[in-house]
Amino acid sequence: MNPQAPCERSSDRRQRLSARPLLMALPLLFLLSAVSVGHGQTTKRQAAQKEEQAIRQVLDSQVSAWNRGDLLAFMEGYWRSENLTFFSSARRLRGWEATLTRYRQTYQAEGKDMGQLAFSDLDIELLGPDTAAVRGSWQLRFQNGTTSGGIYTLLFRRFGNGWKITHDHTS
Repeated sequence: MNPQAPCERSSDRRQRLSARPLLMALPLLFLLSAVSVGHGQTTKRQAAQKEEQAIRQVLDSQVSAWNRGDLLAFMEGYWRSENLTFFSSARRLRGWEATLTRYRQTYQAEGKDMGQLAFSDLDIELLGPDTAAVRGSWQLRFQNGTTSGGIYTLLFRRFGNGWKITHDHTS
Protein backbone atom coordinates (compact mmCIF):
# COMPACT_ATOMS: atom_id res chain seq x y z
CA MET A 1 0.00 0.00 0.00
CA ASN A 2 1.26 3.45 -0.94
CA PRO A 3 1.62 5.69 2.12
CA GLN A 4 0.63 8.77 0.07
CA ALA A 5 -2.49 7.22 -1.42
CA PRO A 6 -4.78 7.90 1.57
CA CYS A 7 -3.55 11.47 1.63
CA GLU A 8 -4.31 11.91 -2.10
CA ARG A 9 -7.75 10.40 -1.69
CA SER A 10 -8.48 12.73 1.20
CA SER A 11 -7.28 15.68 -0.88
CA ASP A 12 -9.43 14.62 -3.84
CA ARG A 13 -12.45 14.31 -1.57
CA ARG A 14 -11.89 17.82 -0.15
CA GLN A 15 -11.65 19.28 -3.70
CA ARG A 16 -14.90 17.58 -4.71
CA LEU A 17 -16.66 18.79 -1.58
CA SER A 18 -15.40 22.35 -1.99
CA ALA A 19 -16.45 22.39 -5.68
CA ARG A 20 -20.03 21.30 -4.88
CA PRO A 21 -21.23 24.74 -3.61
CA LEU A 22 -19.72 26.39 -6.69
CA LEU A 23 -21.55 23.95 -8.98
CA MET A 24 -24.78 24.61 -7.10
CA ALA A 25 -24.25 28.38 -7.44
CA LEU A 26 -23.69 28.30 -11.22
CA PRO A 27 -27.39 28.56 -12.16
CA LEU A 28 -27.75 31.56 -9.83
CA LEU A 29 -24.63 33.20 -11.30
CA PHE A 30 -25.97 32.61 -14.82
CA LEU A 31 -29.32 34.18 -13.89
CA LEU A 32 -27.65 37.21 -12.31
CA SER A 33 -25.43 37.77 -15.36
CA ALA A 34 -28.45 37.52 -17.69
CA VAL A 35 -30.34 40.08 -15.59
CA SER A 36 -27.26 42.33 -15.59
CA VAL A 37 -26.94 42.16 -19.39
CA GLY A 38 -30.66 42.87 -19.77
CA HIS A 39 -30.35 45.82 -17.41
CA GLY A 40 -27.38 47.13 -19.41
CA GLN A 41 -29.40 46.97 -22.63
CA THR A 42 -32.31 48.77 -20.95
CA THR A 43 -29.96 51.45 -19.65
CA LYS A 44 -28.45 51.93 -23.14
CA ARG A 45 -31.91 52.13 -24.69
CA GLN A 46 -32.99 54.69 -22.10
CA ALA A 47 -29.85 56.75 -22.72
CA ALA A 48 -30.48 56.65 -26.48
CA GLN A 49 -34.10 57.72 -25.97
CA LYS A 50 -32.91 60.61 -23.80
CA GLU A 51 -30.50 61.80 -26.52
CA GLU A 52 -33.15 61.43 -29.23
CA GLN A 53 -35.54 63.50 -27.09
CA ALA A 54 -32.88 66.20 -26.67
CA ILE A 55 -32.44 66.35 -30.46
CA ARG A 56 -36.23 66.51 -30.96
CA GLN A 57 -36.30 69.41 -28.50
CA VAL A 58 -33.78 71.32 -30.65
CA LEU A 59 -35.99 70.79 -33.70
CA ASP A 60 -39.18 71.69 -31.81
CA SER A 61 -37.52 74.88 -30.57
CA GLN A 62 -36.53 75.74 -34.12
CA VAL A 63 -40.09 75.26 -35.40
CA SER A 64 -41.46 77.40 -32.57
CA ALA A 65 -38.90 80.17 -33.19
CA TRP A 66 -39.52 80.13 -36.95
CA ASN A 67 -43.28 80.31 -36.53
CA ARG A 68 -43.02 83.42 -34.34
CA GLY A 69 -40.60 85.02 -36.84
CA ASP A 70 -37.53 84.83 -34.58
CA LEU A 71 -34.76 83.85 -36.96
CA LEU A 72 -31.97 84.33 -34.40
CA ALA A 73 -33.69 81.92 -31.99
CA PHE A 74 -34.15 79.50 -34.91
CA MET A 75 -30.40 79.69 -35.59
CA GLU A 76 -29.65 78.62 -31.99
CA GLY A 77 -30.13 75.05 -33.24
CA TYR A 78 -27.08 75.45 -35.47
CA TRP A 79 -23.42 75.18 -34.50
CA ARG A 80 -22.15 78.72 -34.30
CA SER A 81 -18.97 78.07 -36.25
CA GLU A 82 -17.33 78.84 -39.57
CA ASN A 83 -17.26 75.06 -40.04
CA LEU A 84 -21.06 74.73 -40.17
CA THR A 85 -22.11 73.57 -43.65
CA PHE A 86 -25.46 74.23 -45.31
CA PHE A 87 -26.38 72.75 -48.70
CA SER A 88 -29.62 73.69 -50.44
CA SER A 89 -30.49 73.47 -54.12
CA ALA A 90 -27.17 74.02 -55.89
CA ARG A 91 -25.76 76.27 -53.15
CA ARG A 92 -23.09 75.26 -50.67
CA LEU A 93 -22.56 77.56 -47.73
CA ARG A 94 -19.98 77.43 -45.00
CA GLY A 95 -20.39 79.17 -41.67
CA TRP A 96 -23.10 80.21 -39.25
CA GLU A 97 -23.16 83.84 -40.47
CA ALA A 98 -23.48 82.79 -44.13
CA THR A 99 -26.37 80.49 -43.21
CA LEU A 100 -28.12 83.27 -41.27
CA THR A 101 -27.65 85.66 -44.20
CA ARG A 102 -29.17 83.11 -46.58
CA TYR A 103 -32.22 82.66 -44.34
CA ARG A 104 -32.64 86.44 -44.03
CA GLN A 105 -32.42 87.00 -47.79
CA THR A 106 -34.74 84.12 -48.60
CA TYR A 107 -37.38 84.58 -45.90
CA GLN A 108 -37.07 88.01 -44.26
CA ALA A 109 -36.20 90.36 -47.12
CA GLU A 110 -38.80 92.97 -48.09
CA GLY A 111 -41.90 91.33 -49.48
CA LYS A 112 -40.87 87.88 -48.19
CA ASP A 113 -43.04 85.67 -46.01
CA MET A 114 -41.45 83.23 -43.54
CA GLY A 115 -44.61 81.13 -43.46
CA GLN A 116 -45.44 78.52 -40.85
CA LEU A 117 -42.93 75.71 -40.56
CA ALA A 118 -43.65 72.06 -39.79
CA PHE A 119 -41.28 69.09 -39.60
CA SER A 120 -42.50 65.53 -40.13
CA ASP A 121 -41.27 62.00 -40.81
CA LEU A 122 -38.38 62.41 -38.35
CA ASP A 123 -35.85 59.62 -38.28
CA ILE A 124 -33.15 60.12 -35.65
CA GLU A 125 -30.17 57.80 -35.78
CA LEU A 126 -27.49 58.01 -33.11
CA LEU A 127 -24.16 57.39 -34.81
CA GLY A 128 -22.10 57.55 -31.62
CA PRO A 129 -22.29 59.05 -28.15
CA ASP A 130 -21.94 62.61 -29.51
CA THR A 131 -23.13 62.39 -33.12
CA ALA A 132 -26.46 61.80 -34.82
CA ALA A 133 -28.07 61.91 -38.24
CA VAL A 134 -31.61 63.19 -38.63
CA ARG A 135 -33.72 62.76 -41.74
CA GLY A 136 -37.13 64.23 -42.25
CA SER A 137 -39.51 66.38 -44.23
CA TRP A 138 -40.26 70.09 -43.94
CA GLN A 139 -43.19 72.18 -45.06
CA LEU A 140 -43.83 75.91 -45.11
CA ARG A 141 -47.40 77.18 -45.36
CA PHE A 142 -47.50 80.80 -46.50
CA GLN A 143 -50.11 83.49 -45.81
CA ASN A 144 -51.29 83.45 -49.44
CA GLY A 145 -52.22 79.76 -49.06
CA THR A 146 -49.32 78.29 -51.00
CA THR A 147 -46.95 75.72 -49.57
CA SER A 148 -43.35 74.77 -50.12
CA GLY A 149 -41.59 71.71 -48.81
CA GLY A 150 -38.95 69.10 -49.18
CA ILE A 151 -36.69 66.74 -47.34
CA TYR A 152 -33.56 67.20 -45.27
CA THR A 153 -30.64 65.44 -43.69
CA LEU A 154 -29.06 67.00 -40.63
CA LEU A 155 -25.87 65.99 -38.87
CA PHE A 156 -25.90 66.78 -35.17
CA ARG A 157 -23.04 66.89 -32.71
CA ARG A 158 -23.30 67.17 -28.96
CA PHE A 159 -21.28 70.01 -27.45
CA GLY A 160 -21.02 71.28 -23.88
CA ASN A 161 -24.07 73.47 -24.54
CA GLY A 162 -26.16 70.67 -26.06
CA TRP A 163 -26.92 69.18 -29.47
CA LYS A 164 -26.26 71.41 -32.49
CA ILE A 165 -26.68 70.99 -36.24
CA THR A 166 -23.23 70.88 -37.86
CA HIS A 167 -24.43 70.09 -41.41
CA ASP A 168 -27.78 70.76 -43.08
CA HIS A 169 -28.63 69.40 -46.52
CA THR A 170 -32.11 70.57 -47.45
CA SER A 171 -33.93 70.05 -50.73
